[in-house]
Amino acid sequence: MVFHRVAENLYRLETSGGYYGLVKRGDKQFRRSLKTRDRKLAERRLTELRAAVGNLTISEDAGLNFEEVAQRWMVITAHTLKPRSAQRREECIRQIAPFFAGVSIRNIGRQHCERWLTERGVKRAPMTMNRELELMRAVFTYAVKRGLILKNPAEDIARRRLVQARIQIPTREQFKNLIAAIRESDGRLDSQQKAKSGADLVELLAYSGLRLGEATALRWADVDFEKNTITVTGGEAGTKNHESRIIPMTAACNALLQGLRAERNPQLSDPVSLIKDAKKCLQTACRRLAYPHFSHHDFRHFFATTCIESGVDIPTVSRWLGHKDGGALAMRVYGHLRQEHSFAAIKRVSF
Repeated sequence: MVFHRVAENLYRLETSGGYYGLVKRGDKQFRRSLKTRDRKLAERRLTELRAAVGNLTISEDAGLNFEEVAQRWMVITAHTLKPRSAQRREECIRQIAPFFAGVSIRNIGRQHCERWLTERGVKRAPMTMNRELELMRAVFTYAVKRGLILKNPAEDIARRRLVQARIQIPTREQFKNLIAAIRESDGRLDSQQKAKSGADLVELLAYSGLRLGEATALRWADVDFEKNTITVTGGEAGTKNHESRIIPMTAACNALLQGLRAERNPQLSDPVSLIKDAKKCLQTACRRLAYPHFSHHDFRHFFATTCIESGVDIPTVSRWLGHKDGGALAMRVYGHLRQEHSFAAIKRVSF
């Protein structure tokens, strides 16, 4: 390629007429396309390039590899994360780092990111791929701000489109049968006593809309029968959005908790749920009844759907669930309710 110097640090490619900037910093030379054939625009972009190069750190840190920079980024962001989120980020770093092995952060280019994309990214589930891409971009953005690189080499890589998975929501009849099956267990008294805590937890999830971690972290001190409210704190781990919330109790939730309190006579510091999950007894009941394998989270969906079908507006349900988006997520998830509700609703339409 033949370049003609037209001004200080400004060159023009003979074949295409496009402008390039050539800027030196220390013993390193940076040549970048300014992506224009317009002289005035090229001069403005050259000014931006000079500023970016001037921001670069001339130190040994520029020789750090991706994993080392990622670990530095983790240290300064870890305080904003729950332990499980931090573990997911560490796992992402372990999966991404081999694609940049042996390359310093300042020499990583788009081609290295594209290698990750073609060899791993497109083979992973969309959510996994997007999570790794998000982390990669964040680490490179951190490197730009610290003056280790000029630009983010992963900024133009597109996220994969997520297709909303079809959620399974038990019908009211299925829910009633599941609770009965869990409480019945195998018919033996000792088995029924063990299964009771599982049925209690599933009912609590269904009647409150709490996430599993929120429900198992609930203490009796969080239940206010006089005001008919529950304070959701998430315990030591906190809620998903790191904010506590106060929600009203449904009549079914109030009755459940009143019954449990009468049975146990608990201390305020005691947990409401005696177990951390009801996975085993729930799977057994689903298998026995030949139902889909409902998860704990499906009963959160059951709560939301039941509320909406009962006439509660979606923004209100969204606040009870702890969403912070004014109902946008709830609208996407619950915008199309069960078919029988849709058929019942159309009968109320009159012209």
